[in-house]
Amino acid sequence: MTATATPSGRTTKRTKERIAAVAMRLFMTHGYENVTVENVASAAGVSRRTVFRHFPTKDELPFPDHAERRDLIRRMVAEPGRGADPIEDVLDITRAVLRDFMEHREVVLARYRLTRLVPPLHDREVLEHDRYLMLSHEHLERHLGDGPHGFRPLALASMIDGVHLTVLRHWLSTDGGTDAMAELEEGFSWVRSIVDADAASRLPSSPSLFAVVPDTPSARRALQRLVAETSSADDHG
Repeated sequence: MTATATPSGRTTKRTKERIAAVAMRLFMTHGYENVTVENVASAAGVSRRTVFRHFPTKDELPFPDHAERRDLIRRMVAEPGRGADPIEDVLDITRAVLRDFMEHREVVLARYRLTRLVPPLHDREVLEHDRYLMLSHEHLERHLGDGPHGFRPLALASMIDGVHLTVLRHWLSTDGGTDAMAELEEGFSWVRSIVDADAASRLPSSPSLFAVVPDTPSARRALQRLVAETSSADDHG
């Protein structure tokens, strides 16, 4: 469930995005170092104070959307039922994140072009993206039950993030011309194949019990939990 924005909230968001779009056009035309906050305010038709209300520093101007997108992730992980299948949760959340990037097409494509020209802004974009990865890692660490030193939460979060980042960069490099959601699902199929292979490798060799179950994400996760419980029992037997 997502929060419903108030009219004033929507107006504030549009103002923030408009200021960012104007700023990035100016940066591309005149060079990042040559554009001041005053230039941005004048071109956007707002006061200098309004710019600083939305963006504490000039360096923040190309990044109007990341904080709200991370809030979207936090709302999604807090939804009822999340945690029963944490890997599918992260896949679902990653879909929503990619869709949101695509819905902010103008800002996202402009930032991509700008960060290719201004190395410090590129570095900032990398750091912003790492924050998405950490939210996924925290959710998997909380619910996979591997303990504080288990490698799977970060490994799985990084693998899923790698798929997302590859798909997003392809979309950006073609000026939004790819079927990004289809590519994402293809990548998710690959992720599931690795998770399933890992679950199968944990199955005891003897004695064996064969059963036919539906090939669904929940069935795969249940099988993985059963294997983990069996291994734990063997270790204490």
